[in-house]
Amino acid sequence: MNTSHCASLTYKRLENGAPMGFFLYPPSFENRRTKVPTIVYFHGGGLTVGNKHSWHPSWLQQRANARGFAFITADYRLMPPATGHSILEDVKDLFDFLAKENIYKAICATHPSAVAASYRFEIDKDAIVVAGSSAGGLCAYLAAIHCQPKPKALFSIYGMGGDFFMPHYLSPKNEVFFRGREVLDPKDFTEFLYPRCNDLEEIADSPLVYHSADYRIPGYPANPRMLLSRLYLQLGVYLDYYTGSHSPSLTETLRPLLSTSSGSAETNALANAVPEKHRCLFPQLQITSDWPCTIFWHGTADTAVPIEDARNLARSLSDAQVNVKFVEFDGEEHSFDYQPNAEEKHGKSFDQVVDILEDWVTK
Repeated sequence: MNTSHCASLTYKRLENGAPMGFFLYPPSFENRRTKVPTIVYFHGGGLTVGNKHSWHPSWLQQRANARGFAFITADYRLMPPATGHSILEDVKDLFDFLAKENIYKAICATHPSAVAASYRFEIDKDAIVVAGSSAGGLCAYLAAIHCQPKPKALFSIYGMGGDFFMPHYLSPKNEVFFRGREVLDPKDFTEFLYPRCNDLEEIADSPLVYHSADYRIPGYPANPRMLLSRLYLQLGVYLDYYTGSHSPSLTETLRPLLSTSSGSAETNALANAVPEKHRCLFPQLQITSDWPCTIFWHGTADTAVPIEDARNLARSLSDAQVNVKFVEFDGEEHSFDYQPNAEEKHGKSFDQVVDILEDWVTK
């Protein structure tokens, strides 16, 4: 199996001309079909940082390619100044590109013929899996709801956005809450806070950069965008940046409702308070029986995206008679599948999930 190369294609451009692209990893030749199932994967980063290179799930890509899947990792615009509406537009545009473009011809036009030869196949529009880790899971949810061709299966790896009506998103925090990491000082991030953030240029590519070993905190993020989602969660204003609703603040509308009722009454009050124009960005408000078969993976000790976030969405989908599999990883934190011992510890689960996805899309 050859996982050493991929083709890079542009599916759209920003207003400033900057390309937004994706990497396409071809299936292995020994399992090649004329029309191939495909996993479309979105990276994490809180929607504020990263690119198609970031947090690449090699364990999934390599197994998928070996089983005859093509594997795609894609860019999308980043908050701020982008909002969830911009990101949804990007996700839809990516799927539209995959549906309408002849991928092999596009690769032939931009790559040497020796490279293009590996891509002499067609993406099976009826066998697409959409997947994502953390914030990429939210992108996957949006694709399941809004995109054509409609994904046949969804794989959420500790995905966020299954329950935006949680204190995790709405309540300010004054103590350590996120993976044991320090409370941030907003004064260090003024250019990324409203209203100054609206002056930022749109980007879809913000790489992961870390300080060297001689920095006061060795390996600390050197790209401030790597800290933004934690900052917005700490301030309890994540939904303002996600929806773009700062004035009036959506958070200020929703936050008082957290304590005025309980259970389904609280949930209904919060749901009813979301303006119609933003409801398309809330997966929990878009549940239907047409949702694709879905696998959730989540660590029980996750503090970046609490497991109840995913449990809420899984319950709602199950109630709608959607085929759901929920796998809890006992004691695991966020990003457990990237840990040095992940293959040894979770290799069997890695194998099983690809088995399930293959079964779902080839029925």
